[in-house]
Amino acid sequence: MSTPNKFTANILLADDEENLHDTLKLNLELEGYTVTSAYNGTQALEAIANEHFDLVVLDVMMPEVDGITVAETMRISNLDTPILMLSAKNASADRVLGLKKGADDYLTKPFNLEELLLRIDKLIIKGKKLNDRESIGNSYQFGGNTIDFAGQTATTHDGKTVELSKKETMLLKILIENKGEVVTREKILQVVWGYQVYPSSRTIDNFILNFRKLFEQESHNPQFFQSARGVGYKFMDS
Repeated sequence: MSTPNKFTANILLADDEENLHDTLKLNLELEGYTVTSAYNGTQALEAIANEHFDLVVLDVMMPEVDGITVAETMRISNLDTPILMLSAKNASADRVLGLKKGADDYLTKPFNLEELLLRIDKLIIKGKKLNDRESIGNSYQFGGNTIDFAGQTATTHDGKTVELSKKETMLLKILIENKGEVVTREKILQVVWGYQVYPSSRTIDNFILNFRKLFEQESHNPQFFQSARGVGYKFMDS
């Protein structure tokens, strides 16, 4: 039975295998989704540029522009639309590449239709929750610190005024907007660096260490900027 959120969800289905495409589209429409079709990467990019989608289902191997490039282009453009990638390749390296380039989930062909529908439902719900999150605005206060995102400056708990780089400001914003949730290294790279310059993980670590020195009362016992070992970072402000 379809849940109410499905009737408002708009999905882009990009796959050049016509039989599979038609089968998926029919089943998605039966679930209550609105489906837009693309049969190659160029069509997918055109649709993404002209319409809002709640989810993009991408085949990796498509003519003209492949699914990996479509996903990467979306993330460079700062589009946070959830991406489910479909592929006949089941090697772990292919899965890792797809996730690194921006996919939120990766499913290997042939797949179970019920599993696909469950994954689609979860991604759409997750995406809607992120979109419904209130913006933090142009400034944010925590622990005696004030961040001015528009001016790219900060006033620290000990009264110092600090100029922030664009990347520092972007990293602070993504962490604070996702307060209480772990932001993965991959997500940080997508939003802050956009894959134009792919820094080492140590670069992100150094940014966080600097935030702790500036904004924490005790940098070695951080209250606000916490690590999730091997995954990413979390901003806490209870």
